[in-house]
Amino acid sequence: MPDNTDFLLSSYDYVLPPEQIAQEPPTERGASRLMVVQRHGELKPEHRQFADLPDLLPDNALLVANNSRVLPARLQGLRSTGGRVEFLLLTPLPLIAAVAEAGDDGLLTARVEGLLRSGGHLKAGELLEFGSSLKLRLEEQHDFGRWDVTLFWKDDLAHVFETSGTIPLPPYIRRKPGLEDSERYQTIYAREEKTGSVAAPTAGLHFTPKIKEQLEKRGIEWREVTLYVGYGTFSPVRCDDIREHHMHNECIEVPAETAEAVLAAKKEGRPVIAVGTTSARALEGAYAALGSVAPFKGETGIFLYPGKSVHVIDGLITNFHLPCSTLIMLVACLMGRERILQAYHEAVAEGYRFFSYGDAMYIRP
Repeated sequence: MPDNTDFLLSSYDYVLPPEQIAQEPPTERGASRLMVVQRHGELKPEHRQFADLPDLLPDNALLVANNSRVLPARLQGLRSTGGRVEFLLLTPLPLIAAVAEAGDDGLLTARVEGLLRSGGHLKAGELLEFGSSLKLRLEEQHDFGRWDVTLFWKDDLAHVFETSGTIPLPPYIRRKPGLEDSERYQTIYAREEKTGSVAAPTAGLHFTPKIKEQLEKRGIEWREVTLYVGYGTFSPVRCDDIREHHMHNECIEVPAETAEAVLAAKKEGRPVIAVGTTSARALEGAYAALGSVAPFKGETGIFLYPGKSVHVIDGLITNFHLPCSTLIMLVACLMGRERILQAYHEAVAEGYRFFSYGDAMYIRP
């Protein structure tokens, strides 16, 4: 049972040397280290390689991964004054497609959410230009650089971003994105039609075709969900009592075949293991919305931390997360705050690489 300490933001802090924040992906995909810990009982950390994962999973386990694809969602544009401005699209493309309307001028238009950064003061009503194919009008400002804007574009919006945008690497990666990131900041199973995330489901970055082939040979079942990673991944917890924090909603899809596979695994006593916190949020968010495991397409603002119940997943493959973030709280919900901090302290001492391009952790059921 959680005590009040579990609800304090300061209880999820830990010391991480800056040099252990991975600035580049490993030389080869799948070459990361893997810390293996028990969800229950004695922690017993093991230090392995991610390539060992197929041999570490329980027989007949079900893995559920997030197949969303990262959009090159960051654009550089100009104000009417000639000043530079940066826009990061936050609304997933499928949602934009659902509400887009054609104007009399032949342009498509939709109201969306994004992050804006400029050297000067931005005002509602201002028109910004991003090349010849995209303009936006500022509508309403929110906290921390977030704006509601109206987009005006020609032809295919995805193509506009794919040709003019850059991959939105997280702020703790202190370099500009390069050509390599276009490939390495995507999972090998990301689906083109699921493009729209503003950050990668990073636990999935470790998987290679060879590892997936080994999983299949071992009889490990693989199913997918979609969660379009949104603004919540950028939004720090600012409440001393974490129960006062409100997550931003994210769009999720749990297809029928995945729901059926989860139900079958539960019935047969086989463990359901989420690949990443985004897959965990999709499964648990759908369960919270429906009260059962079933196909779902909608939004979730689920926030998991000690004291909350986990209904679907039994284990988790994940990266190491930022101090005081909602993601470390989610992992603490699964295995306990003191235990996860103990594991993190050992990971620091053992020289693991942290965050998006860093090493991985496997929480055994």
